[in-house]
Amino acid sequence: MTKDIRKTEGCSCREDVCDTGNCGCREDVCDTENCNCQEDTLNDPYKIAVYIKNADKTTPIKAYIDGNLEGIEFDSLQIYGTHNFWIVIGEYSQFSKLLEYHGQKIKKYHIECDRRNSAIPLLDIKSTNARIEPGALIRDKSRIGKGVVVMMGAVVNIGADIGDGSMIDMNAVVGARGIIGKNVHVGAGAVIAGILEPPSSSPVIIEDNVLIGANAVVLEGVRVGKGAVVAAGSVVIEDVEPGVVVAGTPARFIKRIDQVTRDKTKILEDLRG
Repeated sequence: MTKDIRKTEGCSCREDVCDTGNCGCREDVCDTENCNCQEDTLNDPYKIAVYIKNADKTTPIKAYIDGNLEGIEFDSLQIYGTHNFWIVIGEYSQFSKLLEYHGQKIKKYHIECDRRNSAIPLLDIKSTNARIEPGALIRDKSRIGKGVVVMMGAVVNIGADIGDGSMIDMNAVVGARGIIGKNVHVGAGAVIAGILEPPSSSPVIIEDNVLIGANAVVLEGVRVGKGAVVAAGSVVIEDVEPGVVVAGTPARFIKRIDQVTRDKTKILEDLRG
């Protein structure tokens, strides 16, 4: 971590690692341009807003073409194919120019487009040391720790930090700037609320070894203490102390964690292998 942001509002590390020499990022990205502890981290809401404002807005497409594009080159388009079948990948605005200039060579085409004027690309997950299943959406400028599992349909938004060994289950949402500790289970359909507006609000913090039940909602600014259990379907509107079970709408204290509850809520290391 760079010294100029340590222990400042620009720091994206959890308190338990900040200023200890243990960078919040994985070893393979620490002190590189991809390190979330660098000065350009996007855990700060103002920086996120500026990033979105200044980002090139993109409408990427993939087009399947029946026609003859032999010898045609566009610097900003990737064109693959032969004879009468071609695949074109690139910005829709550039593809429109291709149609304008060479439409007479194209019999028909089909376009795949999944976004319009998008400001935030998806995270490049190829080098992450995690298990990320098909259909998970993880936006750039988020952090995925070692051994994390992100299941089908889950969403991790910009500025979120998922700690080592945690699982984001099917269709769960971790909103912008949400901080998830180590060995946490965020149940299917659960929502960890994101915070960008108002920018002065604190992000949701889920400490280590917490279980968030299916379809639970943790609202903006809430901190869930280490080892707590949030029952399925609960709506958490205030901080939860460590080592307790809460349930209901709004969530209320039920009991201290006992051995029976601990056995029922333990995570399986084999699922993170």
